[in-house]
Amino acid sequence: MAKAVKRPSQTHQWILIGLGIVMTILLLIVPLVLIFTQAFSGGLSLLWQNLNEDYMKHAFGLTLLAAVLTVPINLVFGILLAWCVTHYDFFGRRLLVTLVEIPYATSPVVAGFCYLVVYGLEGAIGKWLYAHDVQLMFAWPGIIMVTLFITAPYIARILMPLMQKQGTEEEIAALSLGATGWQIFRDVTLPNIKWALLYGAVITNARAVGEFGAVAVVSGTIMNQTLTLPLLVEQLNNDYKTAAAFTAAALLACMALLTLILKTAMEWRQERREAESEDSRIS
Repeated sequence: MAKAVKRPSQTHQWILIGLGIVMTILLLIVPLVLIFTQAFSGGLSLLWQNLNEDYMKHAFGLTLLAAVLTVPINLVFGILLAWCVTHYDFFGRRLLVTLVEIPYATSPVVAGFCYLVVYGLEGAIGKWLYAHDVQLMFAWPGIIMVTLFITAPYIARILMPLMQKQGTEEEIAALSLGATGWQIFRDVTLPNIKWALLYGAVITNARAVGEFGAVAVVSGTIMNQTLTLPLLVEQLNNDYKTAAAFTAAALLACMALLTLILKTAMEWRQERREAESEDSRIS
């Protein structure tokens, strides 16, 4: 049962609420408004011109590519990992759970540098790949690789506690009735985790779109080749192309807002489903 929320009644409570609102406006709302204000400051013609620049289109496409490839791969990885650690007790299980959290504790810049050392020309693997005309670093595959590393824990860590809490009774019952493994996953497991799965996908997408540090190390920041939108914002700002930089930042902000809307909609849908389930149990 949801905990009742009380209205503030004392002065210090109103002061805390006021401080929270002021900090939210100063730290979140004002920078967001500034981005769009500066992007439109030169008029619609300049905004449209910046949006139609080749480097802007390429950066936008590369950013979408990173998200489109990262999210489904992480969906599969997250489901498989969560399934393994919640359904089986095996040697190294706790170590596996700990290892998947490495990206949480590792600086993105350090992660990108490690990939550069291993898969770049400095490493044996990188030299072998280069000898076979395979280039991972300073190309889009390297961007995908480090983005996958950074986003790997999100879906798995969301699913693990949920699948642990739900247990395996329903799946065992379906198995005893003759259901195949795929039927059990499709008809029993997936309906129970679908909202958490979608939520994890949204969070992963947001992280993939906005990643900067690891991508900056392995991309080489080559214009029209390896610049994602976050890298392009910095590049344009360093080149004193302020209007174009704010235009790229506005594109990123729009993608972030869309992600936020999807996340909020799913949370609202989940809360409504839980309320309906609670009402049905009471009645």
